Amino acid sequence: MRIFDPHIHMTSRTTTDYEAMYAAGVRALVEPAFWLGQPRTGVGSFVDYFDGLIGWERFRAAQFGIRHNCTIALNPKEANDPRCMDVLDLLPRYLAKDGVVAVGEVGYDSMTEAEEDAFARQLGMAIEHELPVLVHTPHRDKLAGTRRTLDVVRDSGIAPELVVVDHLNELTVGPVAESGCWMGFSIYPDTKMDEHRMVAILREYGTERMLVNSAADWGRSDPLKTYRTGVAMLEAGFTESDVDTVLWRNPVEFYGQSGKLMLDEIDGAEPTGETFAGNSVLRGARPDS
Repeated sequence: MRIFDPHIHMTSRTTTDYEAMYAAGVRALVEPAFWLGQPRTGVGSFVDYFDGLIGWERFRAAQFGIRHNCTIALNPKEANDPRCMDVLDLLPRYLAKDGVVAVGEVGYDSMTEAEEDAFARQLGMAIEHELPVLVHTPHRDKLAGTRRTLDVVRDSGIAPELVVVDHLNELTVGPVAESGCWMGFSIYPDTKMDEHRMVAILREYGTERMLVNSAADWGRSDPLKTYRTGVAMLEAGFTESDVDTVLWRNPVEFYGQSGKLMLDEIDGAEPTGETFAGNSVLRGARPDS
């Protein structure tokens, strides 16, 4: 089973997670820009974070045999903080970088006017830079938030095939399927979606335009939920080709629209003494074999 996790926040994960992901078949991922975990105090925090996504984290993933791509944006949660809004002026610098394969995460958290303004502005940037968009749907009042999301996407003029609407469930998948946008599902241990509910959705809606991710953020989550979804699909009677479509070919097709997706194979998955800006993933000298 080969796996491309299209939405996973590896900055919040450990090297042990990278090792387990590689062993399970993960060979590529996309890490979307998201919130810090506590309130940011200024735009400089974003600069360091974005530089880390396209620098250190890409290096760290490669040390474990995994190609790391990312998306860049002001996320919905932090769009409500006036101290963060000036980062919108800096985004074009990062959207032009190699390995930045979409604008995201954008969308709604609490469905405020500030979130909608940031959402609309960043959809415009995606059009200008000819990039796909990763859209976050709110965790509360999800159906209304998803419908409002689709209205903003439609009004922006962006082509629906360039948009993935994420964090969907049984209530919200239908409107997104009808819109022509891609459908994204975050599989969690005990919230949002699990792999068995995901299998039921795939039975009803098919595998076309479906993206399955583990998200794996700061909270309780599991970076192997993509793998577990693949296993559940096989146990439910889906073919290996079906699994490959959902876990590899679909994310490649969606993010490949950026023209900047990095998928070249890495030789080996054993960390070396190589460094990035003088730093290594190793700690101390290795014992003699």
